Amino acid sequence: MTVVAFDFDGTLSDSEMTVLLGDRRSVAADMADITERAMNDEIGYAESLRRRAALLEGLPEAEAEAAFDEVVLREGAADLIADLNDAGITTAILTGGFERGVAAALEREDVSVDHIVSNRLPTTAGELTGAVDGPLVEGTKDDALADLADDVGVDLADTVAVGDGANDLPMLEVAGLAIGFEPKPAVEPHCDVVVTSMTEARETLLEEAVLTEH
Repeated sequence: MTVVAFDFDGTLSDSEMTVLLGDRRSVAADMADITERAMNDEIGYAESLRRRAALLEGLPEAEAEAAFDEVVLREGAADLIADLNDAGITTAILTGGFERGVAAALEREDVSVDHIVSNRLPTTAGELTGAVDGPLVEGTKDDALADLADDVGVDLADTVAVGDGANDLPMLEVAGLAIGFEPKPAVEPHCDVVVTSMTEARETLLEEAVLTEH
């Protein structure tokens, strides 16, 4: 048994949650600029997340829910997760994105993972406060992956991490197998394998004997 941990935005999904939210507050361009700088490791992830959340202050909760409902899994992601689940492999999503968006995308495809480690956007009086909280604001994905491996009872060397951006680097560097999904230039040198589709990711997991053909 092993653990396969996925990033969400840019990896399992080609939706970018903060941009979808920003569209509803007319700040999507500002959001996208901050996100790109963070993913290329030009500014710290926690700082970038707080800046993006601050732009959302006052967004009605109903508008936020509508944005989360637009989050979708990329082609082949649900099938890959289902294959891993069927094989008895522990599946996880470690994302600086938001729990509600992840849940909406998984529910739509009728698929689930064993663990979701994500952040939240607090509300008050039916509106977003502009704050953000959760384990992956200041926390890093290497610690999250280590905690998960410990809980499951496997060595970090037996884990797989799949991600694309700078905030994925910590888990990619400690995992036994680091798969870059269309990784950013600052991330690619730290990946053992680079893939551009969920089909390629599945083929890599087969080649590495994480998965086996039925």
